[in-house]
Amino acid sequence: MERDTYLDRLLAKYSGSFDVYMPYKINGIEYKAYAYFYTHQEKYVLVQSANLWSADSYEYVLFMDAEEINDEMFERAKDVIENYFEPVLVRKGEKYPAKNHMYSFLTVVMIGNHFSDSKLASRIKRYRFEKGYQFSIRGYSTGRLVAVTLDDEKVFCNGSAAKAKKVFKDVFGEVRANKPGFLKICEKQGITPFKQE
Repeated sequence: MERDTYLDRLLAKYSGSFDVYMPYKINGIEYKAYAYFYTHQEKYVLVQSANLWSADSYEYVLFMDAEEINDEMFERAKDVIENYFEPVLVRKGEKYPAKNHMYSFLTVVMIGNHFSDSKLASRIKRYRFEKGYQFSIRGYSTGRLVAVTLDDEKVFCNGSAAKAKKVFKDVFGEVRANKPGFLKICEKQGITPFKQE
């Protein structure tokens, strides 16, 4: 299975709920795609001005791909989560996230034909990044790593990403069933992916 084909179908699934950007640059490195999700919930009594609480939830997803998933890619994925997603996108350079922040999922998806080293799979599974703000009054951020190997059609995740594993596994069957990819859907609807500002 081709990496571009897998990614294209994966982005089609994400595009139902996420804004998809193609391409996307972080610290001078260009990646094929990035997806962003935001939701706002609130509870009020009778009128909106009598607001009891508000909560904002986010997910940031970066898609990396290469012939093989190696140590360099793994280290870059961790760096994106810890030194770009969390301080730049979640906290916007401030000490804490915005007032109504509830949670942020910081996800990096690595797509490759295989691992350069079989030990990488267990390193990905053990990866953990959790950060709470003001004893969780301002919510928390959690790092999620996903690795997809196309030669054997396997998906490896850390604990925080485990619930999402099925989504990535389902894409293999959807590609074989010739379900349309993201770019074909965009073309059919006459739209283009978001562009980074």
